[in-house]
Amino acid sequence: MTEVDRTPPPERDEALELVLGNLLRIGVIVAAVVVAAGGVFLLAARWSWIPDFRSFQGGGSPLRSVPLILQGAFALHPDAVVQTGLLLLIATPVLRVVFSLFGFARQRDWLYVALTLIVLAVLSVGLVGWKV
Repeated sequence: MTEVDRTPPPERDEALELVLGNLLRIGVIVAAVVVAAGGVFLLAARWSWIPDFRSFQGGGSPLRSVPLILQGAFALHPDAVVQTGLLLLIATPVLRVVFSLFGFARQRDWLYVALTLIVLAVLSVGLVGWKV
């Protein structure tokens, strides 16, 4: 009896690597553009503001949740636009893990599917903020 070769063809591996590489590249570029645009809006909105470093007055930011950040970004609030860019930067590697999960499942590489699910679970716990 011959042993069945279960390795995926190299073309599929290369295609998956290409998709994941492009996803990472495009995600970082989009996030950088959004952060830069928010920075320009922030400088334009506060160009005459002179900070007072003699006393610190901590203020609670209203931008503490994703829906509020996105709502502020759509209203073109500079702080919210910058934070939206940072959210996009955080979401980029998470999306890469999700895409790789589907790619490995499509290739029927169950070991990598299981490992990717573990990585996704760890990322989810870290992003949600659960204490284990």
